[in-house]
Amino acid sequence: MKTTLFVPLLLSLTLLLSSCADGPNKAGMGAAGGAAGGAILGQAIGHNTEATLIGAVAGGLLGYIIGNEMDKYDREQLNHVYERGVSGKTNAWRNPDNGNSYQVTPQPAYSNPSSGQPCRQAAIQSVIDGKQETIYSTACRGNDGHWQLQN
Repeated sequence: MKTTLFVPLLLSLTLLLSSCADGPNKAGMGAAGGAAGGAILGQAIGHNTEATLIGAVAGGLLGYIIGNEMDKYDREQLNHVYERGVSGKTNAWRNPDNGNSYQVTPQPAYSNPSSGQPCRQAAIQSVIDGKQETIYSTACRGNDGHWQLQN
């Protein structure tokens, strides 16, 4: 494993998470959840420390971006799509407060083999401050009934 590559990445993620330690916020919570989910997914796919670190960094950054840009309204809309959205059908909304827009296309639900939780994958297209971005994500329903992004 090339530690010279992963140490800076891991330090960057640590700084990102520690900068959010002053109190709960959307970006920090998204980064923490994304890092955890990414690490688990990286380990499951690669079965080694290198894959786990890559997954943690990628998941942390993805979670930070989503958590930072999506407010309560957007998270409620996204939760609704994961819960009731028709597989393969795009659901779209525009946030009335900040003008950001989203299009989410969920895939069929499946049962997570390790936890038994219902999960769904989705393509999430966003336009934030005029910049378009597409991410592919997986969410699983938590014990509280809300869907939690895994990567």
